[in-house]
Amino acid sequence: MTELTVAALQLALNAPDAATNIAAVTTLVEQAAAKGAQVVLPPELFSGAYFCQQEDQELFALAHPLDQDPAVAAMRKLARGLRIAIPVSFFERDGHHFYNTIAMVDPDGEVQGIYRKSHIPDGPGYEEKFYFRPGNTGFKVWDVFGARIGVGICWDQWYPECARAMALMGAQVLFYPTAIGTEPQDAELDTSRMWRRAMQGHAVSNCMPVVAANRIGIEANGQSFYGHSFITNEWGDFQAEYGAEETGVLVATFDLATARINRAGMGFFRDRRPQLYTRLVEDK
Repeated sequence: MTELTVAALQLALNAPDAATNIAAVTTLVEQAAAKGAQVVLPPELFSGAYFCQQEDQELFALAHPLDQDPAVAAMRKLARGLRIAIPVSFFERDGHHFYNTIAMVDPDGEVQGIYRKSHIPDGPGYEEKFYFRPGNTGFKVWDVFGARIGVGICWDQWYPECARAMALMGAQVLFYPTAIGTEPQDAELDTSRMWRRAMQGHAVSNCMPVVAANRIGIEANGQSFYGHSFITNEWGDFQAEYGAEETGVLVATFDLATARINRAGMGFFRDRRPQLYTRLVEDK
């Protein structure tokens, strides 16, 4: 298969119970599948409000093991019924450890494996280091519908190393579930343009499509999530995009064979000089 149809979901996820949020995502997943989407991307941690705005140990109760998480269970059933793939973001409990995790659900409703978020932010409104250990899986890619996809999680998307690593592992499309919005410490700082430009850069420098799904709406402490979900082609051009308020499904179809030829023609991977990049892995 040379074509792949992808979707990004955008919606508010501030209902007080997980079942309502999961049901809202389910409705949009069904709409995406009806439009022909094969890989459908919900936002980050979509079973509830973004709880990392503050440090509260009671919120560790929201975490579940992979085989007990309600969002993963619901999306497995949905993927199997619709014959689609879904990268499912959830708060994982693994023994005494807690992670921000993707369960990659395939069209049979099986979990191909997990990816644990590598880059963990720590700042006003995004106190994730209190809740999550840095991921220990390394970057991951997945084979679905004859294509290979890479999935990062939110803060990962600001790092070109993450995108390039997945590309070097054979990814043909990059997916980023996200929860990002206003900066509580600076009401004048709007990162939505930078956020999209960073990922457009990944699309251009790796010559492959990028799919980003973000939430919308006002949540705890008045923090507003700014949406602007999008899908770009391998040139970084928007194929579908939302603003800050729309609820719905973005869909685009890509000819991956053409993208592969374009990628070869640009020469970015041919002209790499890994022997010059050792500074990138020095921890200082």
